[in-house]
Amino acid sequence: MNKISLVALVLLSCLSACSYQKNNNIDQDDVRENDAYIYGVHKDSTAKQLKQTYTAKPELEARTAKIKEILYGPAEVSNTAETTAAVADTTKK
Repeated sequence: MNKISLVALVLLSCLSACSYQKNNNIDQDDVRENDAYIYGVHKDSTAKQLKQTYTAKPELEARTAKIKEILYGPAEVSNTAETTAAVADTTKK
């Protein structure tokens, strides 16, 4: 009797867990439902705000490189031709 009640309890908890997310939501009105700037012309199109492009600023790239160097240390520059030649030499032996 004890095994049957344990199996029934496990089965009941599994079945109740399947419908948990059905009740865990809030129905809200979308204020920007038909806004082409946010969602695009229709649901399959890209949003208008994604089409904006910005000009690159080289001073920001230099600043980014300095920040990366502070966080991760100096970048190790390796010559790929030398690396490839070294690997080829070790495989020939």
